[in-house]
Amino acid sequence: MTDKHASMDDQVAAATEPLQYDRMLVVLHWVLAIGLIYQLGLGLWMEDLPKEPPGYRAQWFNLHKSIGLCLGFLILWRLGWRVTHSVPAPVNPLDSWQQKLATWAHRLIYLSMLLVPITGFLGSSFSSYPVKFFGWVLPKWFEPDPDLKSFFAEAHELSALVFMCLLLLHFAAVFWHMFVKRDGLLKRMTWGRASTD
Repeated sequence: MTDKHASMDDQVAAATEPLQYDRMLVVLHWVLAIGLIYQLGLGLWMEDLPKEPPGYRAQWFNLHKSIGLCLGFLILWRLGWRVTHSVPAPVNPLDSWQQKLATWAHRLIYLSMLLVPITGFLGSSFSSYPVKFFGWVLPKWFEPDPDLKSFFAEAHELSALVFMCLLLLHFAAVFWHMFVKRDGLLKRMTWGRASTD
């Protein structure tokens, strides 16, 4: 009797949950996906930039920092929206290893998405160079500190590396649902209507 009532409760709860993510989360997902992948590529490319002629390397680093600040605010916006709005129910049983893996992977993705811009900003803040937002010099929060600059620069690189590994796992899951399971899961993060089947 209890199992029957529990099953009915699960069905009622599932019926009240949306079939797909709302449009704001969809927009934020794809804008951040494009922006973060671009930032990762730009960051890897900038490492080998020469310091001559003067200013060439700095202009790319300043662009990277400016985009990073924009993405940081969008990440905070997405997190706030995510915790205050309903989302689709999990496709796997809550106690299954697939759902546990998906839950922890998403948590780590959100954590690394936060750590990458935060450590990047702090690394720049402890540098002797000013932090510029598309040419506009931001107020200096901290005095230059080479040790802290080095610490946060390494933390920035490490968090970016972890984020790239998590992205590969995320892409693998996307291909699994798209080409192996073919369960229509990805429609929940698109503009189209998700199926009720």
